Amino acid sequence: MSFDNIHEVLNIRHLTPSAYVVQMSRRGLPFRAGQHLLLGKSGSIHNREYSVYSGENDPYFEVLIKEVEDGMVSKQLKKLKKGDHVQIEGPLGFFTIEAGLIDHARFLFIATGSGIAPFHSFTRSYPCLDYTLLHGVRSSNEAYERADYQSSRHILCSSGDQSGNFHGRVTDYLRRHPVDPTTHCYLCGNFNMIHEAFEILEQQGVPANQVHAEVYF
Repeated sequence: MSFDNIHEVLNIRHLTPSAYVVQMSRRGLPFRAGQHLLLGKSGSIHNREYSVYSGENDPYFEVLIKEVEDGMVSKQLKKLKKGDHVQIEGPLGFFTIEAGLIDHARFLFIATGSGIAPFHSFTRSYPCLDYTLLHGVRSSNEAYERADYQSSRHILCSSGDQSGNFHGRVTDYLRRHPVDPTTHCYLCGNFNMIHEAFEILEQQGVPANQVHAEVYF
């Protein structure tokens, strides 16, 4: 048996009763912000894709996980303790920012729920990014680690209460606040949001090659 893909759990922090962050040894693995890991409990045949939540320069991997009702892996990983082990495949994926754009392009990040994970990695990896982040949640307790973002760039769209910056869905916000067509847009979250946001951005004149999407659940 090979242990090359086995990583130690360094910490686990619970953000809400159902959302948590698992911090794991990185063991020198390179990755690009926006990529994901295939993650499962050590010895289990079950795994799931999770975007890397930590930054490229962090000495560890972190993933943000939302426990779901019928989610075997999310329930297993929630029970992990420091010193336990997980198995990782990857990093994988192409939901990344072209290196030549990092220093001068304008970005719009649109997330729902735990789909904010790759954007946490982007902003942590590239502190000078010119970005606006729209985060769609039901209530403000799902604004995961909001203090990690520049407050002037983070717009919380809460559909279930009026505790955010905007009452409604991220797509409602998009319709009311048209996007500059030169903006590079990254969408991560549920399929319905991504499909609707694509249509809105197209109507607002954003070229299709400047819109990138990662379906998260």
